[in-house]
Amino acid sequence: MENVAAAVARLGEVADSAPVQALASAFASAGKELALVGGPVRDAFLGRPVKDLDFTTNALPDEILALVKPISDTQWDVGRDFGTIAARIAGMTVEITTYRADSYDGATRKPVVAFGDNLEDDLERRDFTINAMALRLPERKLVDPWGGLEHLMARVITTPGLPEVSFGDDPLRMLRAARFSSQLGFDVSPETVQAMTDLAPRLEIVSVERISDELSKLLLTDDPVPGIRLLVDTGIAGLVLPEIPALRLERDEHAHHKDVYEHTLTVLTQAIDLEKSRGHEPSLELRLAALLHDIGKPATRRIESGGVVTFHHHDVVGAKLASRRLKALRMSNDTISTVSRLVELHLRFFGYTDGAWTDSAVRRYVRDAGDNLEWLHILTRADVTTRNVRKADRLSFAYDDLEERIAAIREAEGIAAVRPDLDGEEIMRILDLKPGREVGEAYRFLLDLRLDEGPLGAEEAERRLLSWWQSRP
Repeated sequence: MENVAAAVARLGEVADSAPVQALASAFASAGKELALVGGPVRDAFLGRPVKDLDFTTNALPDEILALVKPISDTQWDVGRDFGTIAARIAGMTVEITTYRADSYDGATRKPVVAFGDNLEDDLERRDFTINAMALRLPERKLVDPWGGLEHLMARVITTPGLPEVSFGDDPLRMLRAARFSSQLGFDVSPETVQAMTDLAPRLEIVSVERISDELSKLLLTDDPVPGIRLLVDTGIAGLVLPEIPALRLERDEHAHHKDVYEHTLTVLTQAIDLEKSRGHEPSLELRLAALLHDIGKPATRRIESGGVVTFHHHDVVGAKLASRRLKALRMSNDTISTVSRLVELHLRFFGYTDGAWTDSAVRRYVRDAGDNLEWLHILTRADVTTRNVRKADRLSFAYDDLEERIAAIREAEGIAAVRPDLDGEEIMRILDLKPGREVGEAYRFLLDLRLDEGPLGAEEAERRLLSWWQSRP
């Protein structure tokens, strides 16, 4: 973490920017307080880029709007009921919120919105002490009533006041604690962890969409594993993502198998490392697939003769379970489709090491992966967690070979988009058909030919199509 002087200097650079100076001057001239608050202040002390600028003030929403209109080219008041006005000033988007002194009814997560009249009380209602610091403007005075700076230096996440009260007011903060733990690499204080454990059932009052959003943000951090462990250890994962703690399968002295839970976390870490090394931005779909790829194992676990443990068809079962869980979390249809497909295909490669695949098998692998081929490459490589160096090297070399063959066939045949040599219009013209089931059958016949034999050319494809059509019963 940067020293205090350096952090204050970085905050000073933010305060010196034209948009912030214009904002501070407008509020000071009107006799209103203004402070930069929360994440930007925290990130300045951590040496992280200061991006979104959030401000708080004793001005009411209508007053905020009146003050920013002369100095901004666009304003948004969609958060007016919660005291928030957004504006774009000199190309920078800012949000300004009236001091809040909310109360909660204990039955829902939605607060009874009440505006406050001082900065210190507003900071008390923030989620964590590291987010409860503010820089008063234009005087540039740091306000830290809850020891946020001390907790930043100690790399600890805790709440202003009692965590039981904070989480009781807003249970979503328990998921945010896990996310910040992963995002910042901080520990969560013991009393905060205990409150998360005790109050986990309170999450039932939080909407599925907000839970899903926090889980997604957690998975998109550089290292989501600490946050996932925290959710599992506190029992929260058992409520929002129960398939993950279920991976901690019982083992005995007669039936040994790899620890599926630890294996899963290792796969997730390795997938993220590969994602970065191959130059990709964080992919929620890939990370969900890595986290869920083995969730079919508990349901398919069998102990065979000699104590051998098997998980036959856990890929197919896992794909169905993943789809069901992501639907329950109300993820997008595209996300559900991609993740379940990756889970279903994640074992396909391991047959490659049993014997050489034909070009047809390689084409089908590419066809089945579709647009998710790169994520399947990464997931399959990440799924190798054996400590047997010789075995790991053998699998790595085999997958190198598969990727090289895919690249060679793609260059030679255009495998990136495996389609028949004739399209639907041409099939209908040749066979004198109208749109319908028979056109689909003919298309699939030609697609199988394409996968088995590679490109045939339009003339040969037409000859084979007519021969097939005439031989049909």
